[in-house]
Amino acid sequence: MASKTVMITGAAGALGRATVAAFLEEDTQLVLVDRSQDLLREAFPDLAAQGRHLPHAADVTDVSAMQAAAMAAVDAFGRIDALVHVAGGFEMGENVHQLSRESWQRMLDLNAWSFIACARAVVPHMLAAGRGAIVAVSARAAAQGAAQMGAYIASKSALQRLVESLSAEVRERGICVNSIAPSIIDTPANRAAMPGADASRWVSPRSLAEILRFLTSAPAASIHGQHLVVSGLC
Repeated sequence: MASKTVMITGAAGALGRATVAAFLEEDTQLVLVDRSQDLLREAFPDLAAQGRHLPHAADVTDVSAMQAAAMAAVDAFGRIDALVHVAGGFEMGENVHQLSRESWQRMLDLNAWSFIACARAVVPHMLAAGRGAIVAVSARAAAQGAAQMGAYIASKSALQRLVESLSAEVRERGICVNSIAPSIIDTPANRAAMPGADASRWVSPRSLAEILRFLTSAPAASIHGQHLVVSGLC
């Protein structure tokens, strides 16, 4: 049996793929969660055929869907040692005084409620085992408001408070809960959105993936409720 079973949400995205690649360098079984099997097959055409890893389509904002994903992981591998919650969303929005309920709810669902849905799915299994690690991807922007980003920043700030609260609730039971807070990630989408920017100053997905991996490792077992800011040169 592999040394660790890790569930990665948003696995088919740019940061998700880098995170999967980092964990594949370990003796690790992976549960790869994204919103469709087509995305997972496209991102990881070879992994499903190996039988060692489990691709699973699920909506991270759906409690029942994430509980089914966790049960599939336990059925396949017997345990969930770590959750790396990469899935989330970003969008520029309206001014606060013009903010729509739809924009507000979309950001809160993707960036805050999804963490609750995932925690509800995996924490009971970790409590039963007496160990575990949970790492979420927040944002450096969560520290301060900015124009046309009210809903996004509020949702990432809410995620950080949820990370801190869950950490306070489970750290005495052997579970570490933390987040990373990157600035701009060097992804194809960000390069397309900001063609004139100097992407060399951004944070590479690979470096973030290595930090995520570290926060699920034994040397990080004394880190609780922290938000590691990874800013590159921004």
